[in-house]
Amino acid sequence: MRVVLQRVDKASVEIDNKIFSKINQGILILVGIENEDHEEDINWLCKKIVQLRIFNDESGIMNKSVQDINGEILTISQFTLHAKTKKGNRPSYIHAAKPDISIPIYEKFVSRLSDELGRTVKTGKFGAMMNISLVNSGPVTILIDSKKKE
Repeated sequence: MRVVLQRVDKASVEIDNKIFSKINQGILILVGIENEDHEEDINWLCKKIVQLRIFNDESGIMNKSVQDINGEILTISQFTLHAKTKKGNRPSYIHAAKPDISIPIYEKFVSRLSDELGRTVKTGKFGAMMNISLVNSGPVTILIDSKKKE
């Protein structure tokens, strides 16, 4: 699994010109799932995300987690995170999992992340055309790949 985390002051997902989900201070997560992803990837990433100290403490140092600040999380499934661009000008998505594999994994990821966070994680709508709005705080943007743990 590959994720892009963005520390946000606020973020929202719009579908068909209507707000579908929104959060205030917290993390916007773009999630890419590939065929080889399993429960181990989900568990490792969820624990890492919830404990990641990317929010400022009273001294202005990134020393607090999303749990510590009572922040929110918004997740968006995004197969394009597994784009291969080595050859030609059209990205290949051959390593991105098809919906029959990625939907159950994404749903488990959201459920596990909610359990780790201790409250409901907001989402977009799988497969929908979505417009994402965010105010990136910092900016802080972090890439994490569960296949590259070292």
